Amino acid sequence: MSNYTEEINRRRTFAIISHPDAGKTTLTEKFLLYGGAINLAGSVKGKATARHAVSDWMEIEKERGISVTSSVLQFEYDGYCINILDTPGHQDFSEDTYRTLMAADSAVMVIDASKGVEAQTRKLFKVCGMRGIPIFTFINKMDRDANDTFELLDDIEKELGIATCPVNWPIGSGKGFKGVYDREKKCVIAYSDTEKGTREGTATEIPVQDEAHLREIIGDEAADKLLEEIELLDGASAEFDLQEVRAGQLTPVCFGSALTNFGVEIFLKHFLNMTTTPLPRMSDMGLIEPTEQEFSAFVFKIQANMNKAHRDRIAFMRICSGRFDANMEVRHVQGDKVMRLSQPQQIMADERKILSEAYAGDIIGVFDPGIFSIGDTLCMPKAKFRYEGIPTFAPEHFARVRQVDTMKRKQFVKGIEQIAQEGAIQIFQEYNTGLEEIIVGVVGVLQFDVLKYRLENEYNVEIRLENLPYEHIRWIANKEEIDLAKLSGTSDMKKVKDMKGNPLLLFVNSWSIGMTLDRNPGLELQEFSKN
Repeated sequence: MSNYTEEINRRRTFAIISHPDAGKTTLTEKFLLYGGAINLAGSVKGKATARHAVSDWMEIEKERGISVTSSVLQFEYDGYCINILDTPGHQDFSEDTYRTLMAADSAVMVIDASKGVEAQTRKLFKVCGMRGIPIFTFINKMDRDANDTFELLDDIEKELGIATCPVNWPIGSGKGFKGVYDREKKCVIAYSDTEKGTREGTATEIPVQDEAHLREIIGDEAADKLLEEIELLDGASAEFDLQEVRAGQLTPVCFGSALTNFGVEIFLKHFLNMTTTPLPRMSDMGLIEPTEQEFSAFVFKIQANMNKAHRDRIAFMRICSGRFDANMEVRHVQGDKVMRLSQPQQIMADERKILSEAYAGDIIGVFDPGIFSIGDTLCMPKAKFRYEGIPTFAPEHFARVRQVDTMKRKQFVKGIEQIAQEGAIQIFQEYNTGLEEIIVGVVGVLQFDVLKYRLENEYNVEIRLENLPYEHIRWIANKEEIDLAKLSGTSDMKKVKDMKGNPLLLFVNSWSIGMTLDRNPGLELQEFSKN
């Protein structure tokens, strides 16, 4: 028993969030480099022949240089077993980020030092706030000209409503970036040149009291500025309080450059010291402790066609308690079925290895024959509890989808249904009109491009999208009591049904929702589907 508790306690599971282009993928790669999981870091951008980032595996991601799905990466470092969940940075994929955060115990927020908090960071941070999880900040790209350091911290506090506590402090930026001051050790860490894709390069530590040596290494001007800022900092910044960090009210901040490797390992070490072992999860039986219960997990992501040759679907699950053994039988609670999980695997971007065991905190992928849904619970055959569900975001953009070749109806329906089951899109049909037309709803318009691209490349189906003017969606909460045929709506309202046959109303204008409620006494509308 103690052995399995030990294994769980050395797990650390976190998500990385950022605005697109803040350097999240580069930072992820450098973590892997320090963990020895890869020997040479690749670059997302650049020529077609360039190495692509390890965590970006879908073709469209490689073409556009953005992450549109969340990858899962596991590596060992300094006695810890680390699970990184890489999230899409683009706001059009904030729903996928939310689901991924459901599987994480903390988040690392990457901010571009020359841009500060960007619009997208706000939206993603709100998603973190909804989860109330600890946030650790890495201010990246100090090798370029950066904003004033105090202003960067002020920006985080104002925009995101969270106190900041700098763990280290940068000395200059851009060509004048000399290193960082470590507040705990009271020393300056200066750095020699390093090859961008490797771990080489040496750090020099100079105690801040050794002023003569300090001035010799970083120069008089930088030294004067640093000593003045240290004094200001000690008087102005929030005291470090681990309880506040873990409550998501205080974010420790580190500075560095993922591209040149500077400050990445320092950040990783500080982060591992402050972050927690796998956290308990809420279920309908109360909190489930990771070390006190036998195996349980929940599905937070489904991804089809990770391997084109096999046309497979993988359900990703976060193990919440106990130990998983590949031969064990488990109960799929929503399907009320006892089964063995097929081909349990650890995914490293698009490379996989079959697993024989895994522990609470780990993320595993299992083959899904089409039975799992996002939010499903798995537990031991005798247990019967459910973890809290994962809410569905209401789509904000709608389009009618038509296939170009009507002979490919079967592939078209299969493809669009599979992509919808992954949670990237939601699909609707006209309500009781006999029309087989499909309407797609998405949270962000970029999802339409991904849908078109994937249907063509994975299912060999070409589609045309016709944008619809609807912007508001409501499920009918009391559908059993309402005769939809007699519903008196507005001219901009459309009746549709979702994949489960639930009736919904789409509106162009928000005021039409109130008008429809006034015209139909007893009608109850809601923004989310409950089932």
